[in-house]
Amino acid sequence: MTDAVSAKERIEQALGSCMALSAGYLDGYGLLVLGTYVSFMSGNTTMTGVRAGQGNFAAALIPAIAIVGFVAGSAAGNVITHVRRRHAPWLVFLLIAVLLVTVALVGGQGAHPKVDVALLSFAMGMVNPMLPKIGGESVSLTFMTGTLSRIGGHLGLALVGAAVPGSEGAWDTHLHRARVITQLWASFLIGAVLAAVAMSVARNFALWPAIALMLLIGLATAFEDYPPPEKGPLKPEPIPAPEQRMVKRETGRRPSVKAVRTTEVCRARSLTAPWSWGHRPRPTVSRLKGITEAHQ
Repeated sequence: MTDAVSAKERIEQALGSCMALSAGYLDGYGLLVLGTYVSFMSGNTTMTGVRAGQGNFAAALIPAIAIVGFVAGSAAGNVITHVRRRHAPWLVFLLIAVLLVTVALVGGQGAHPKVDVALLSFAMGMVNPMLPKIGGESVSLTFMTGTLSRIGGHLGLALVGAAVPGSEGAWDTHLHRARVITQLWASFLIGAVLAAVAMSVARNFALWPAIALMLLIGLATAFEDYPPPEKGPLKPEPIPAPEQRMVKRETGRRPSVKAVRTTEVCRARSLTAPWSWGHRPRPTVSRLKGITEAHQ
């Protein structure tokens, strides 16, 4: 524990603000050009329901496409994060930049609205898995309803002097966390303002600032060292017959196969180097006796 915000959290705050800024920018672009949100799925869900209720199924299709694209992007982001965690952030932001370039060059200015909405929503869905937390606080970078709710929650808890669960230091208070996520909300708002300005000044090039920002974020995360994804324990193996006979002669009881299926044994195997290379050391009688007696 330290009494000052860690350098890691400061970096996360900066990255989170940049991601929220880009999300606000692209959401503003989607609303102005396509008439549909590309990161605010609560709004798209309402639009889909209202238009479907009015019998206007053609108009309900585009926000529905945005919802499907966002969910697919979130799934893809989590898959990439799990499979290639060490290089996931810059790969994801590079892919997002490629999707934005595709929209800018092929379907810009709403020429192909369904394709544009699908690609932009997919790109926004990939953002959140890249930074699920800032310090000890869970955050959402591409939609602000939950963010505003957490701001209010922290302010209320600060008024009653409640402790912060999992506090990382004396500085990690409810007011500190409210300030951090308020910064994300403000970044999202600024991004939307900049989108409106860009559309009025350089409509044909409005997507390129977002593309440049995604590339910069990807470059900033390219040198971070992320640990590989955790792997589950190795599958347990039954106790060989010779060792079973050895234990039975000394204890009078046959060792239970259930004994080697416990979490503790599996974890011990996964952390022992010889096991990972396929060389299983012969267990000693004392070790087998201990395992057997612990599960009787």
